[in-house]
Amino acid sequence: MNFPEELQERKRQTEAVVRRFLPDCPGYQRPVTEAMAYSVLAGGKRLRPLIMHETFRMFGGKTEAIQHFMAAIEMIHTYSLVHDDLPAMDNDEYRRGKLTTHAKYGHAMGILAGDGLLNYAFETAADAFRLEKEPEALKRIARAMQILGEKAGIYGMIGGQVVDVESTGRQVDLDQLLFIYERKTSALLEASMMIGAVLAGATEAETKTVEQAASDVGIAFQIRDDILDVTSTLEMLGKPIHSDERNEKTTYVTLKGLEQAAKDVEEISERALSRLDSLPYKNEFLTELIRSLIDRDQ
Repeated sequence: MNFPEELQERKRQTEAVVRRFLPDCPGYQRPVTEAMAYSVLAGGKRLRPLIMHETFRMFGGKTEAIQHFMAAIEMIHTYSLVHDDLPAMDNDEYRRGKLTTHAKYGHAMGILAGDGLLNYAFETAADAFRLEKEPEALKRIARAMQILGEKAGIYGMIGGQVVDVESTGRQVDLDQLLFIYERKTSALLEASMMIGAVLAGATEAETKTVEQAASDVGIAFQIRDDILDVTSTLEMLGKPIHSDERNEKTTYVTLKGLEQAAKDVEEISERALSRLDSLPYKNEFLTELIRSLIDRDQ
């Protein structure tokens, strides 16, 4: 397998899925749908829908419902970035090398675009019910909806964001920091892999293993992000560097230093891969994808 070539092809396929589900409203509400589309199409790795689909493939999934959830998870991820960039939060004007949504469309439309993406994500996911008739398939979609809501909400991403906001300007310990990372970053990766597994028919035990692996991937990914915030450049990263320092945020690097952070990324990522390797199903591309995320330089 030529991983770089395969990655580009699968990204292209994922991008096509995400684009297909974006709303197009010609009426008076068009300004918000334009801002929503701008936010989603401003770039990005499409990591979450890609991982969702690869987990789905690993378990032998067949249903077209997966595409609805691939689009939904990317909309939720994008909405979180749109709101995270707002002046009341991180106050960033660049994301993925382009103006952030509020910087381009104004603060009010930035808020509304994020709200629109969150709501439309669940509308898109719920539309998957019309694709299936068998009770077992409908149960899987319902379970996937439950996972999506939980991991995106107060027990997941929003919960992590709350603690992150409350911690700004004050020192937090490692346990608190990992609580933030587990929810703010890992939660949507957990949702992606769990939904892929559930829609493909994985058992509860298998889904739990996938959740634990995704949690490790998310934490390693966030620590790597902390490292890049210190060592990278605006051109390479596509967003402002040293933003954590400017916003007075404790990071893994400030607590443990660059050298230890790099070692811990390697250890945590290997643990994630070991969990996946314990499953009776394999996906070589998914393994390589996870490795590439941890070793990334942007």
